[in-house]
Amino acid sequence: MTKDSSHLRSVVALVDDGSNPFELACLTEVLGIDRPEVGGLLYDFRMCAREPKVSMRQSFFAMTEIAGLSALEQADTVIVPNRPDTATPHHPDVLDAIARAHDRGARMIGMCSGAFTLAEAGVLDGRRVTVHWQWAEEFRARYPQVDVEDDVLFVDDGDILTSAGSAAALDLALHVVRRDHGAEIGAAVARRLVFPGHRPGGQRQFIERPLPKEVESPFAAALFWAEQRATEPITVADIASRAAMSPATLHRRFRRELGCTPNQWLTAVRVEHARRLLEQTDLPVEQIAHRSGLGTAANLRDRIAGHTGLTPTAYRRTFSA
Repeated sequence: MTKDSSHLRSVVALVDDGSNPFELACLTEVLGIDRPEVGGLLYDFRMCAREPKVSMRQSFFAMTEIAGLSALEQADTVIVPNRPDTATPHHPDVLDAIARAHDRGARMIGMCSGAFTLAEAGVLDGRRVTVHWQWAEEFRARYPQVDVEDDVLFVDDGDILTSAGSAAALDLALHVVRRDHGAEIGAAVARRLVFPGHRPGGQRQFIERPLPKEVESPFAAALFWAEQRATEPITVADIASRAAMSPATLHRRFRRELGCTPNQWLTAVRVEHARRLLEQTDLPVEQIAHRSGLGTAANLRDRIAGHTGLTPTAYRRTFSA
């Protein structure tokens, strides 16, 4: 049954004239459409623009009858997709609407070069952000007061979230779902999208592929084996042995094909399992740490806080089934 959208968090995407439609499609797919696999809509999702008709990149098509900037006045989350021309100042009406939304406490999300719009609106001073690697130097030169991390997929800085270009829009959108609705719903949406569930935000942008090149290769088989046993005390050496390569070669393969280290990947899998145990069971933290492969309660607390900003107790209270 579809949920009543009047009780959902309001998410409004501010559409730019000439924007690439891919990232908007990613946001709409994850945050906007009815998702029967999780019981219906997750958000009250809308788009708005300064004008009621907006032409997409290279005039492939136009969006019409879009809501005006007043839609931002009640939004819980404001999304600013990529903008085609970062050098041209944005219209003051758009910047004022963004600044007002931020001042009243709305969460701000910048997709790729949308970070330029947020910075121009004055909401990023002293904050951590990321942009697509090709825009990083220009962004630093124009906004030295903003801390740019240009080698990651996305940055979650609390009420300011930013992503690198293109496919990273999916990574950040799924991160938002996990942050708002918990690990189980996030995993269900990722499965529905046939998208890898363990791409941590700190994974670097410029990689050959986000998944192993050959799905039937020993490397891919070793990843599947490790994921099924991540809650056990397996090590990087165990994964390397399963893949029939040395630990050093495994490390290089992870960096080249997944953009992270074996330990980062294994930790992300274990944290996801711990989050599900917190959501679905009443087990004490010590047992969850042991069952998830994270070892100690202290390590579990550090990892959960690092991924969610919450203590295990607060996470369970928020997302418990």
